[in-house]
Amino acid sequence: MYYIGVDLGTSAVKLLMTKKDGTIIKAVTKEYPLNFPHPGWSEQNPEDWKEAVFAGLRELLKDHDASLVAGIGIAGQMHGLVVLDENDNVIRPAILWNDGRTQKETDYLNNVVGKDVLSAETANIAFAGFTAPKILWMRENEPENFAKVRKIMLPKDYIAYILTGVFSTDYSDASGMLLLDVKNRKWSEKMCEICGIDLSVLPRLYESYEITGTVKPEIANEFGFSDHLAVCAGAGDNAAAAIGTGTVGDGGLNISLGTSGTVFISSKEFRVDENNALHSFDHADGGYHLMGCMLSAASCNKWWMDEILRTKDYENEQAAIENLGRNRIYFLPYLMGERSPHNDPDARGAFLGLSMDTKREEMTLAVLEGVAFGLRDSVEIAKSLGIPLSKTRICGGGAKSPLWRKIITNVMNLEVERIASEEGPGLGAAILAMVGCGEYASVEDAASAIVKVTDTEKPDPALVSEYEKRYRVFKSLYPALKPVFEITK
Repeated sequence: MYYIGVDLGTSAVKLLMTKKDGTIIKAVTKEYPLNFPHPGWSEQNPEDWKEAVFAGLRELLKDHDASLVAGIGIAGQMHGLVVLDENDNVIRPAILWNDGRTQKETDYLNNVVGKDVLSAETANIAFAGFTAPKILWMRENEPENFAKVRKIMLPKDYIAYILTGVFSTDYSDASGMLLLDVKNRKWSEKMCEICGIDLSVLPRLYESYEITGTVKPEIANEFGFSDHLAVCAGAGDNAAAAIGTGTVGDGGLNISLGTSGTVFISSKEFRVDENNALHSFDHADGGYHLMGCMLSAASCNKWWMDEILRTKDYENEQAAIENLGRNRIYFLPYLMGERSPHNDPDARGAFLGLSMDTKREEMTLAVLEGVAFGLRDSVEIAKSLGIPLSKTRICGGGAKSPLWRKIITNVMNLEVERIASEEGPGLGAAILAMVGCGEYASVEDAASAIVKVTDTEKPDPALVSEYEKRYRVFKSLYPALKPVFEITK
């Protein structure tokens, strides 16, 4: 039997077909437009997602027997607001996770409703990207559209609804809406009241690996699927990527060095840090997870190489770097503000320690180290909650750099493991479908069988000691510069 994983991203959807052992048979990517109707706004037409998914399925299934597909799992970009009317028509373009129009609503939630109330109700505080501030914005600015709303869903759930006709979501994706009681796995009635919506407009909640329905007969006929092809609830992209890297169970850790950077810690226990510096969400394995998100990670290195040094030869620029742990230069990686742990949109990047004899290699190294130190901030918060961490998986474009992996290893004082597959969310979605269809007894069993470690970088005690000193200095820099960021915004 085959399984299909769908990863509905911000710029494209990626579909892959696997065997039950995780072997990827074929992968297909289909792009769609991203629209910016006003400065700081970011929207997409859900119909574009549907067309791209259907085109992707046709290409994916070409030369393969579609009737052998047993299950479909869907992962997707989180936080987006998709609204349907009483006739299931999309009312307006989806407002995406990276849309910045809701600062007024975010400030209202955090400062008027209050962070204590939000944390008690949802285990999180408000961020501009979350769904609840988008609902408040729509109520205030588009009252006629708001009055038509009969269904509120997330991007991946719109695709699931098209496929099955079942109005559903999963706990991991719902956690990022600021409408879910994460600890108790249920919608928060108080948050619905604050947002001016009825519980009836929210989908039914499922575990990520639970089957929500089967594909509609007309879709099964169109693609040649069996009439009992199962679709599971799926997961938000970060939780699905964690499944795809085997970050499950208690104390699993994955670091992603993508455009943004994430620290993802899986746990069987519900935890919240006192400042809500980390997101506290439900995990796709049935447990919980903490997540720290840096807005700029590998994008810092891309900016430095492409825009400042004006080179694409990343490997050659890193080849001349030596003296790890003894760099005199520091870099703050807040080029787009920062989310975790500072939640400060006014924070900005900075180099410190420059002198007349500073070399480009030192500044390049400082960029790599600054991102590693920023990610460690989130790891330290997780450790303060009593979570034992001794190793991490690593993924994302930045993880391809041996130098950056070595820096991460020694800054974190953790063993760093690379895995065989880089497919992340798509593979995670396919694994969830396998569990839902009974190929594996649990998500942990499936991840253990499918996800393979290819190599491990171990810390060097002497280098760990040097980086410990430098991290203490790094931690002092943001508080010292915060007043400067406030007056120069």
